[in-house]
Amino acid sequence: MNIAFRQNSASLCSPMVHTRGAQSDRRRRGWAAAALAVVFAAGLSACGPAGHPQQQFLTTDITGVDWGKGFDLIDHHGAPRKLDDFRGKVVMLFFGYTRCPDMCPVTLSKMAQVLDRLGTEKSHVQGLFITVDPKRDTPEVLAQYVPAFHATLLGLTGTERQTTAAAKDFKVFFATHQDASGEQVSIEHNAAMFIFDRQGRIRLYVSGEASVDAIVHDIKVLLGNSA
Repeated sequence: MNIAFRQNSASLCSPMVHTRGAQSDRRRRGWAAAALAVVFAAGLSACGPAGHPQQQFLTTDITGVDWGKGFDLIDHHGAPRKLDDFRGKVVMLFFGYTRCPDMCPVTLSKMAQVLDRLGTEKSHVQGLFITVDPKRDTPEVLAQYVPAFHATLLGLTGTERQTTAAAKDFKVFFATHQDASGEQVSIEHNAAMFIFDRQGRIRLYVSGEASVDAIVHDIKVLLGNSA
């Protein structure tokens, strides 16, 4: 069981780190504290009824948390999507936006590498990208951006209310930054990935620093345990 958790500027996607306001900092610190508490609590409960440890994961095991239960969005084809649509598959889920300069393309590239490394097993895995910028990331924009990393990846968007509800359910922090004219220039957000088993249960928290090897290992564990 791995209950390590780090929250730092490298895991937040924003080119404007030096211009964050006090309100944004307070929100980020509050999110980090809440997430740390959740991950620690999950670690304490990650043992069987007889006290025996469960299968060892290389990323953070959050099995049993009472959040991350789903979303109500549309995919980049315009089709309504819920988490239940992907039952039977292991799901990799990441929140970001298409104009993100660093962590979003890095994470999507990592998802693509994971899928390729899985070989024939990739047919049992689905990668999802939920935008936190629904005004600009329309289904048409996502359709051009997300599959460019891997043909099987799906982009998801919705109304601002749906986006906020999904982010809240997954305890994902995001905040929009604007320039003096009021133009939106960046979105600060957490860069973690979440992984679900075939029954649609959230199982793993994957930090931005996690390696492709570690993710592939853990997904193979879930594929074996959830078959």
